[in-house]
Amino acid sequence: MRHALSLILLVALANGVGACTSSAPKPITDEDVQRAAEGPTANEIFLSRFASGYGRVPTFEEMSAFRLELEGAVSAYLAAHPDISTSPRASQFTFRRRVALGMTKEEVQLLGGLPYSTTTDAAEMAAAARQFWPAVKARAREMWVYPGGWQFYFDSDRLVDLTVFGKPPL
Repeated sequence: MRHALSLILLVALANGVGACTSSAPKPITDEDVQRAAEGPTANEIFLSRFASGYGRVPTFEEMSAFRLELEGAVSAYLAAHPDISTSPRASQFTFRRRVALGMTKEEVQLLGGLPYSTTTDAAEMAAAARQFWPAVKARAREMWVYPGGWQFYFDSDRLVDLTVFGKPPL
């Protein structure tokens, strides 16, 4: 009986190990990378950061506090930059709250917070942009990495390109 129990445990352990190895993440391919004109919303970035940091979704109160803080930051930014508040870009802040090409670094940080990492290394940027690197490299001087597989490419202070991996087609 003891031998049978050991055998059952051994088979269960082998199946568990097999399941772990078969579910290993697949390497990122060119097909997994997309180029976009618009990036994630402030809510999407917040939810991704929150889930990775706390291992759960935010409560209603936590989400409400985030939205209130973001509303205050957006209002203050638009008040300090009246030229933007009357431009079509204002809707990106006021209504959509989505990162988009043409934004400044300050605007991106307002919506997305600080990036996970930054780099000016062309090899790192090429590895992230994959098949889009020939088009992206013409203007990309710096890359910021954000949650959800997003990479933001800047030329000086302006967001000039976006790529994302691991998302369904946009």
